[in-house]
Amino acid sequence: MNKTFISVFFTLLITGACMLLATGCKKYLTEEPETEFVSSDAFSSNDSALKVVLASYNQMGGDPGYGIRLSIYYPMGSDECMNPSENNDGGRRSMSRYELDAGNIELSRPYRQLYRGIEIANHCIDNIPLMASYKGEQGDDKQKEARRMYGEALTLRAQFYLTLITVWGDVPAPMVPAFKNPEEFPQKQDRDLIYEKLLQDLAVAKEHLPWRDEVTPDERITKSAAMALRARMALCRAGWSLRRSPVQMKQGSDPATYYTIARDECKELIESGKHSLVPDFKSLFKDYVCGVQTPVDPAGEIIFQVGMSGGSAIADSKFGYANGPRAINSAGTNTGNGFVIILPTAYYQFDSIDTRRDVSVAPYDVNQNGTKKGSRIFEIRDGKFRREWITPAISNDNNGQYFGVNWPIIRYADVLLMFAEAENELNGSPTAAALAAFETVRKRGFRGNEGLIGTTPIAKAGFFNAIVNERFLEFMGEGLRKYDLIRWNLLGAKIQETKTNLRKMAYKEPPYENLPSFMYFINSSTADDGTIWANSLYWPGPTGSSSIPGATRVNWVRSSSGPDDPELSTLITTTLARYAIGFTANKHELFPIHQSDISQGKIPQDYGY
Repeated sequence: MNKTFISVFFTLLITGACMLLATGCKKYLTEEPETEFVSSDAFSSNDSALKVVLASYNQMGGDPGYGIRLSIYYPMGSDECMNPSENNDGGRRSMSRYELDAGNIELSRPYRQLYRGIEIANHCIDNIPLMASYKGEQGDDKQKEARRMYGEALTLRAQFYLTLITVWGDVPAPMVPAFKNPEEFPQKQDRDLIYEKLLQDLAVAKEHLPWRDEVTPDERITKSAAMALRARMALCRAGWSLRRSPVQMKQGSDPATYYTIARDECKELIESGKHSLVPDFKSLFKDYVCGVQTPVDPAGEIIFQVGMSGGSAIADSKFGYANGPRAINSAGTNTGNGFVIILPTAYYQFDSIDTRRDVSVAPYDVNQNGTKKGSRIFEIRDGKFRREWITPAISNDNNGQYFGVNWPIIRYADVLLMFAEAENELNGSPTAAALAAFETVRKRGFRGNEGLIGTTPIAKAGFFNAIVNERFLEFMGEGLRKYDLIRWNLLGAKIQETKTNLRKMAYKEPPYENLPSFMYFINSSTADDGTIWANSLYWPGPTGSSSIPGATRVNWVRSSSGPDDPELSTLITTTLARYAIGFTANKHELFPIHQSDISQGKIPQDYGY
């Protein structure tokens, strides 16, 4: 991505204390309250105000933000992926297994960073309308700039709160700077009330923000981001969530109102013609996500993203290090920790001609010379954020962890599928427009074989199920699946279905009866897709250790019957015995707030924790 905008972040980090905020974050935001003071110069000009807005942007990135925790650690444990570890470590690995409690070490820093972002945004929202430029006293151009910053701050605050709500449920929701809040310890608010306020804010933000083609392309928020976020938030408001009293999953009230908001925002965005899909799904991620030095994608498919840069935990990401295929260095050891494992059942949910399979999943590690080493079925990695795709190229001997890869929050494909979902709910069946939006996404996935996408269901239930499946295929590894399943009240059911299918796969029962016992990767292959394999992924193949010359055998699915079969034991013990083993419905749809934040802020824990 274009990093010109992001470089401003790090100037801000160097000069931040003297320029920005001694924020007035009270005890509900930080362990130690800071002075209730905002620099008198912070909003004296558009240039100085922009630095404050950028400071709020900055709270999305880095290790506690979407640099790894909110993007990778928190969304795991759906029907698409898991962490491979057998350890309940009281941290990130426990999250994937649903074995976490209020003492989990990974809970506090993201929670606090999100509130820091809100506090900074609150200062912007409070002060920018008072600026002479915002009032039009310094000319039209200055007014447009100030209005944009106001819209950005409203959108950023909405994104921070949406994340807090989807992870923790009802939360404290201050809408003014801390020094103006009469409550030292604001209490939890019902999420529906928070949603109402934010949906109104996003409608305002939309009117203040420019379209993408009216400004220089970069990672800053535009009108489309506010619209798409408003649609996503409306679907969350219309959908299911875990409530405090009683503690059970419940659908939001008056869902038709919020489906209408989602439908209308997406419809307007689609009809604007400002965005389209990158024609090649692989190019989207290889060239425009991992290709960090390339321009913003010309189609504008990535509508809202977190800009990452700087090479450190402050505001960069660990994509390509923490996840994706591992690199094998000159010493023969792995560089990167391969934290995300795609479930074998998820891999086989793709059609063999769906081009998204070999982008979303990377069943190999990368040797020092660039050739591939095929992975076993229970070790295949997520593939959209690959070290080998990052430009400029990164040596396998480079022990760095931060590579400047951005995190996409909303893509145009999401807008199309949100529109289709809302249309179906409102009309009792998919309209022609809903079918067209759905098939636009699906046909891109089957590029070159568009005639083989199958028949799209035209009944409400069938079309909804098709959307559930299509979102799985389209957004694998992008941190959406778990939260989609929760708002559909399907998380528990999909976890159980996955466990059943993993066992069927281990025993080679239908529909997995024809899967190969072993796969053979071509020793010299440098391919980054399914052509690394010398035999079919979908039919029985040879079983001998040297059955295919020039290829090396790896374990795939069991080859014989009996309880002592070693392949069966490996598949069961490395996947099924670890996958979502602690999940409890009407509890684990949300995380607990860390115990230090509960005691500091004097708010209840709730949700059975």
